[in-house]
Amino acid sequence: MLTKHSPLTYVDRIHVPLLIGQGANDARVKPAESDQIVQAMQAKGIPVTYLLYPDEGHGFARPENNLSFFAVAEAFLAKCLGGPYEPIGEDFKGSSLKVLTGAEDVPGLPEALAAASGLA
Repeated sequence: MLTKHSPLTYVDRIHVPLLIGQGANDARVKPAESDQIVQAMQAKGIPVTYLLYPDEGHGFARPENNLSFFAVAEAFLAKCLGGPYEPIGEDFKGSSLKVLTGAEDVPGLPEALAAASGLA
């Protein structure tokens, strides 16, 4: 039953970019499960952006992490759906965000990560 309902089973049906936000301490969705879908998508050449928050679980509790995720999601959706978005700016300040792959697929993300490295 789990295999039948797993997104990993249907990776061939994914035809659009995917944004994954993962808490490293998530007891329900283990990081290894997100790693699997990311690897499967990469193997198929499907764009995927994978964000990891080392100090979060299932759902983000820290406001700084929520803000950073929302900033990335806004730019990601603007690219995928069209439309405007606010530049990321200092939205990563105090966040534990780690972008494991796909930063280049989100407008302004590489630049925001470079700028944020000076904020830590």
